[in-house]
Amino acid sequence: MSRILLLIIMISTYALASSGAESGGTDIVQRTVNFLLFFGLVWYLVAEPAKNFFSARSQGIADELQKVQDKLNESISLKKEALTKISDAEKFAEELIATSKKENKILNDNIMLQCEADLENMIRHNASLMEFEQRKMVRTVVEDVLNEVLSQSADSFDKEAMANVILKKVA
Repeated sequence: MSRILLLIIMISTYALASSGAESGGTDIVQRTVNFLLFFGLVWYLVAEPAKNFFSARSQGIADELQKVQDKLNESISLKKEALTKISDAEKFAEELIATSKKENKILNDNIMLQCEADLENMIRHNASLMEFEQRKMVRTVVEDVLNEVLSQSADSFDKEAMANVILKKVA
């Protein structure tokens, strides 16, 4: 039906078109009718595809905008998650620092106690070695004195001679 109407409008446009200004009058009415018919024809042929094109274009732009908005929302949520992870990591680092300081103090105290115990053991060991050396020295002195006394003649072996020998060794 629309094709028949279109054909009639095209024929009428050709029929009503003026051929020029032969009669010397104005043909404004015919030109206006021709313009309106041409505009109507163009509107009829172009309006629907143009509407479809622009609506599809608008929908495409809206879809792209929605995709960008979704990506923006996703990146915002990822940023929030990253910030929470960073704050958790900072808290963990602070706790780790505090714990390591406590462990360091405990280990340092244990090492100091062990060093003090080792030092006391060394002092006691040194004292026992000194005592042992003193006893050894006394023993060698006594042996030397006895050897001297025994090597002297038996008749001059009295208490005064023994005291003199001991005094000589001690001095």
